[in-house]
Amino acid sequence: MDAKQELIEGLNLDLANEYQAIITYITYAATVTGIHREEMKEFFMREVPEELRHAEFLANKIAALGGQPTTVPIAVPPASNLKEMLHNLHAAEVDTIERYRKRREQAERIGDYGLVNDLEDLISDETRHKESLEMIIRGL
Repeated sequence: MDAKQELIEGLNLDLANEYQAIITYITYAATVTGIHREEMKEFFMREVPEELRHAEFLANKIAALGGQPTTVPIAVPPASNLKEMLHNLHAAEVDTIERYRKRREQAERIGDYGLVNDLEDLISDETRHKESLEMIIRGL
């Protein structure tokens, strides 16, 4: 497989994970319980538009590179309480940052420096999400 095709496949994995993030945040917002339900519901729903922008960007980039964007999300991890929800989301952010770092290296290999820059922005967004989750988890 050539480097460009490898990048397209990786971006499709990233897109499937962004779809998962959208579904996860909506699902967790709908099912969160407890004394802080309203605040956490709002927190989860505030993340959806940004994850949607990430998915749109990835789908457009995959198509621009000549690939076919996936339509299948990664499965949403189940959670029965707020703590599990937050830990699942944190693990997903850590994984996402690592995948985007790998994708940045792949983009450099094919000389797509615009994508390298865009991936830096995505890494920054995901790092902020991770740090927000860490702050909330520390307060539990």
